[in-house]
Amino acid sequence: MKTLLVAPSPLRVLSPFSRFLYSSTSTSINYKNNATHSYRLSPSPSNSFFSLTSTLPLIAMASQVDSVTSQNLSSGDEVNIFQLIQAHQEKAARLTPTEDVRTLLHYSLRGVLSTFSQKYEGYPSGSMVDFACDAYGSPILAVSNLAVHTKDLLANSRCSLLVARDPEDRTDLVITVHGDAVPVPETEKDGIRATYLARHPKAFWVDFGDFQFMRIEPRIVRYVSGVATAILGSGEFSKEEFRTTKIDPIYQFSKPITSHMNKDHAEDTKLIVQHSTSVPVDFAYMLDVDSLGFNAGYRDNNFKLRVPFPRRAVDRKDVKALIIEMLRAART
Repeated sequence: MKTLLVAPSPLRVLSPFSRFLYSSTSTSINYKNNATHSYRLSPSPSNSFFSLTSTLPLIAMASQVDSVTSQNLSSGDEVNIFQLIQAHQEKAARLTPTEDVRTLLHYSLRGVLSTFSQKYEGYPSGSMVDFACDAYGSPILAVSNLAVHTKDLLANSRCSLLVARDPEDRTDLVITVHGDAVPVPETEKDGIRATYLARHPKAFWVDFGDFQFMRIEPRIVRYVSGVATAILGSGEFSKEEFRTTKIDPIYQFSKPITSHMNKDHAEDTKLIVQHSTSVPVDFAYMLDVDSLGFNAGYRDNNFKLRVPFPRRAVDRKDVKALIIEMLRAART
């Protein structure tokens, strides 16, 4: 599969959610997570664990080019800034693809369920559903026997669940779980009910007589990130690999941390981003946080950067200490 990539500016191709960096001279891909993790993956249809799309070199349109800041930059300046950002992003520590996917799925609440329609034979059917993940990352659904998708699943268990980190941003991470939906055994219902209600505390209807819990047993978990950018990345994981991957313990604090920083310390975030990347920005805001750093946006959602912590954060309090450390370094 070949993908033609067109962008109005070299800078618009950067996204922290794109896990792979492509070279115009090779179809192989170097993925760098941190100093101790380096993966080299080549697109191959026969690889059961990873399948990556190949790309063509970035094509910059001849139309008006966006500038990084409010100042007018020359073409040479833009290329230099792009190269500077690219070099920084290649080395920026981030979660591995399996960790990122498992973490996002665990903390997500809603997705698009696709089933085989019984009413319109041969056609797929789609539904927006709430879910929660069990201890192994399998999505749990609370479904009514009256729902069309429940009837579809009882007739044909094969389905998929699509989850997007940010539905408004096509460059962000999108996950598709392919698997079989099976009723939860009676012996597990109490535990599964508690798991589901912990994520959906207002879902009192789960105790109605026509509701039941169904578990999607993953066969393949596929992801794609960086759509419409020059660093498009995609891959897939087996059920066994997905089940054994740990959830990042810091990601759960993303909302309170980013809300506080964006509301009360926006200028500090800008200084940290500028110091980390050496790129001048008018403003910057935090998008989400994990153990190895945070993802930041600037200008608009098409401009995103990965900003690594000096070391791995061990808890929420440690994140605050690391941000203060980074701010002090940025002010010196």
